[in-house]
Amino acid sequence: MTERHRDAVLSPSEQATMRELLDADCRKTTARVAMLGRDRDEIVESSALTAPDDEHDPEGTSTAFERAHVQALLDQARTHLADLDLAFERLRDGTYGICARCGRPVALERLMVLPATKTCVVCASGRR
Repeated sequence: MTERHRDAVLSPSEQATMRELLDADCRKTTARVAMLGRDRDEIVESSALTAPDDEHDPEGTSTAFERAHVQALLDQARTHLADLDLAFERLRDGTYGICARCGRPVALERLMVLPATKTCVVCASGRR
């Protein structure tokens, strides 16, 4: 471990706490992906039963908007799952809690609120 990373290493109890938070976030996000996937499938299925003429169907534009909205939420949830996977990797390799941008420690309080975060508050705000 480099001198730069020594101060950022979490204690064993902090690592266990973060692992639990990451696990909980992963379970919640996985359930959200499943729910949004079902919602999207229902929208697609119900729109298949109606006329494909969105231009003249008063419900067509709102259905298209709803489908796009659910798809965007689904994409965000899947991206968050990927970020959680990367956070687990960082926890395993000892780089969790180290800002990916500046290499300084990320405050434990920030990690507890945003367990998948890769940056410290300063870097996230663009002040560095």
